[in-house]
Amino acid sequence: MAVGKEILTKIRSVQNTQKITRAMQMVATSKMRKTQERMRAARPYAEKVCTVMAHLAQANTDLEHPLLQSRDVVKRAGIILMTSDKGLCGGLNVNTLKRFFAQVKGLQDQGIEVDVCCLGQKGLAACQRARLNVVASATQLGDVPKMEKLIGPLTVLFKQYAEGELDALYIVYSRFINTMKQEPATEQLLPLTSEHMVVEHSHSWDYLYEPSALAVMEFLVKRYIESVVFEAMAENMASEQAARMVAMKSATDNAGNTIKQLRLVYNKARQAAITTELSEIVAGAAAV
Repeated sequence: MAVGKEILTKIRSVQNTQKITRAMQMVATSKMRKTQERMRAARPYAEKVCTVMAHLAQANTDLEHPLLQSRDVVKRAGIILMTSDKGLCGGLNVNTLKRFFAQVKGLQDQGIEVDVCCLGQKGLAACQRARLNVVASATQLGDVPKMEKLIGPLTVLFKQYAEGELDALYIVYSRFINTMKQEPATEQLLPLTSEHMVVEHSHSWDYLYEPSALAVMEFLVKRYIESVVFEAMAENMASEQAARMVAMKSATDNAGNTIKQLRLVYNKARQAAITTELSEIVAGAAAV
C-alpha cells in the first residue's frame, strides 16, 4: 500500500491548502464590504469639489491656471499606474497592466515620451522590468486608502505639469463594477477639459474670494485631482478584494474537487490491493 500512503499524503496536503484558501476567502469578503463602503463615501466629496470648481470657472471665465491650460503639442505625458501590492487576486493586475502597456505603446507610437507614477508594488515591478521612466512611486498602501501616501507622488506630477515638463496626465486603474466584474479603466486627469466642469444651473452666481479667485482655483484644482485619484484608489482596492475573494473561492472549490478525485483513486488502489491479497491467499491455499 505504498501508493495508498502517497495518495493520503497528497490528500492531507490539498486539505491544508483548502483551509488556507477558505480563510483567505473569508478575510477578502470582510475587507471587500469595508472597501465598498469607503468607495461610496469618497464619491460625494469629489462631486462637490467638481461642482464648486465648475461654478468658479463659469463665474470667472478669465481665470487661467497652469493645471487648466491645454498644450497645443503633447511631447511628454505622465501616467499614474494603480495596482495592488499583493497577488492572489486572479487576473486583476494582469488586465490593468495590459491596459497600461497599451496606453504606453499608443503614446510612444505618436512620438510622446512617457513618465510613470506607480501606486502599488505589482505595477512598480512591471515598470522596472520594462525599463520605463518611473518618476515617483508609493507601495505598501495597505487595505485602507490614505491620502498622505499619495501627496508625495502627486506633488511631483503637479510640479512637472505646472513647469511644462508634462503636457498631459492620465490614470490607469481597475474600476469596480460589481463583485464578479472589475474592468481596467483609463482617464485623463490633466489638462482638465470642459467635460470635467459641466454643471447645470438656471442662474448665475459669484463668490467672495479670500485671498483671490486664482488662489481659490489653484486650491480647488489640486483638491479635485487628489480626490479623483483617491476615489480611483478606493475603487482599485475594492476591485482587489472582490477579485481575491472570487479567486480564493475558485481555489477552494478546485481543492475540493481534487480531494474527491484523490479519494476515488485511493479507494481504487486499496480495493486493488485487497483483491491482490485475497488472490494470493486463495492461490496459496489451492497449492497446499
